[in-house]
Amino acid sequence: MDEAHISRAVVLSTAYSLANPHKAPVPQEHQAVRRENDWTADQVARHSDRLVGFCSVNPLRPYAVSEINRCAKNPNLHTRVKLHFGNSDVDVNNPAHLAQMKKVFRAANRNRMALLIHAHANVNFKRPYGAREARVFVEQLLPDAPDVVVVLAHMAGAGAFESTTQEAAAVYAEALARQDPRVRNLFFDACVSASETEAPLLAQFIRRVGVSRVFYGSDAPVTGNLPLNALERWHKFPLTSEEFRTIESNVAPFLSAR
Repeated sequence: MDEAHISRAVVLSTAYSLANPHKAPVPQEHQAVRRENDWTADQVARHSDRLVGFCSVNPLRPYAVSEINRCAKNPNLHTRVKLHFGNSDVDVNNPAHLAQMKKVFRAANRNRMALLIHAHANVNFKRPYGAREARVFVEQLLPDAPDVVVVLAHMAGAGAFESTTQEAAAVYAEALARQDPRVRNLFFDACVSASETEAPLLAQFIRRVGVSRVFYGSDAPVTGNLPLNALERWHKFPLTSEEFRTIESNVAPFLSAR
């Protein structure tokens, strides 16, 4: 962080990965998830002047709401939740999944916990993702978290800005353009890669939603010194110097919430 001139950052628990339905079962899964969230909180506590932590959970697990409620009492996790639809194999077109997700969104809202969401569906198992799923997110899920910031990771994708992500992104951009009240607290993080042909489309999307709604992030598919390499890749996108400065200066509300 020092080498990349990054003053503050978020630390994301990966407890949700312990409940991945396509991996080998973890013994005493719920307890393992609790330990992972607590470990993340302990690491953040060592540098609380520069780091903030995110609790995480597979939102489809029966203990998801109780774990969110528990994290809400931890001073190093209490205002933030990370959800990973792909890793948890969430299918928003499945009525049972959607009903459970609505409970989770309401729990986060009730606890005033910002949501950072990898909304792209599971790639390996070819779950559908695109405009339809984005509309479900706007119309069915966001209304259950009207009072908290919701950030879509990877510019609403899974790391790249491929065609399915572009379809979903268009839905969010259109909702913002018409000032749909359901997206008033919706933001995006720039943890994203883009091919030579995708990069101009990504820049166009950023301009459509507005640079004030984009937060810089280094959780991109790079190797080596992650903060520095991610920053170098980010600066190759066709944005202006002013746009880069604005995005890199944006401060997410959850970076100041204690």
